[in-house]
Formats: sequence, C-alpha cells, structure tokens
Amino acid sequence: MRAVVQRVSSASVKVDGETISQISRGLMVLVGIGTDDTDTDMSAIAKKILSLRVFSDPSDPEKMWKASVQDIGGDILCVSQFTLMANTGKGNKPDFHRAMGSDASRDMYSRFLQMLDGEFGAMMDVSLTNEGPVTFTLDSRKFEYVETPSTSRSKPASKAQTPVRKPSPPREAS
Repeated sequence: MRAVVQRVSSASVKVDGETISQISRGLMVLVGIGTDDTDTDMSAIAKKILSLRVFSDPSDPEKMWKASVQDIGGDILCVSQFTLMANTGKGNKPDFHRAMGSDASRDMYSRFLQMLDGEFGAMMDVSLTNEGPVTFTLDSRKFEYVETPSTSRSKPASKAQTPVRKPSPPREAS
C-alpha cells in the first residue's frame, strides 16, 4: 500500500462538477492499493498517516514538526489512486499489474476510509492548497517494490582481503 500525504490548508474533490468532499486544514492523502496488500499494510499506513508529525506545535508555531493531524484537530481527505502502484522502471508505458483490481480494492479502500464519503473509481478533479509545500510518500512495503540488479546482492568483500591490483597493459616497444 502506498500513500502520498500532503499538508494542506484546504482541499476538495469534485466528480462531474459536483463537490463530493472538502476539508480545511489537514492532510490530503492519495492511496494506492497493491495486489498483495493486507489488513496489516492498511493498518500500518493508517497509523502512520494519523501520527505523522507534519504540523507546528499548536501552542508554539515556531516549533515545527511537533504535531500530528490528530493533535491539531485537522481533517483528512483521501482519494483512491491506483496509479501510485505503477511500475515505471522499464520502457515508457506505466505497468499497473501491481495495483489491486477494482472490486477487491473497493472493499479494502472502504474499510480503510470510514471517514470519507466518496465515489470509488470515478474520474475526480482534486483541488488543494498545499501548505509549505509539505509532501511525504509512505509505503508499507518500501523495499519489496524496488527491483535491484543481481550484482547488488553479491557479498561484500571481507575485511581480511586486500585489494588486488590489476597489472598495467603492456607497452609498445619503440
């Protein structure tokens, strides 16, 4: 599960020109659900969103990064965004095979977002006023999605080994 979290002074979502949800100060969250995401992933991301300290201390605005959205009594606006699960590592066309299908993700999304009345899968116009700007990406399985070449998995040289110097190429005789 992936989320892009933005601190906002306001945000809204429109479907077919009709505002279906809007918030004042708080967090705008784009949520991508993967094919193998579980309740554990959902819980980890939800907990992180709720506890991420991205706001100033309400009693002392000079103290930045001290308060969560819960601490300030802020709002959260979430939008399902399957494109967050895209693999763009090969070629120029995004691959969405890691994104969970509509029916299964609709169920998981609705369990994840009991606070938002929205329309899953609709084409949306999202408006926001980013405060800062402050934007974070969260990923419940960060390292599972990163493809590494097999050479990066080789064992590092032990401390006891000394570097081997390659011989210089032979010189031409003059």
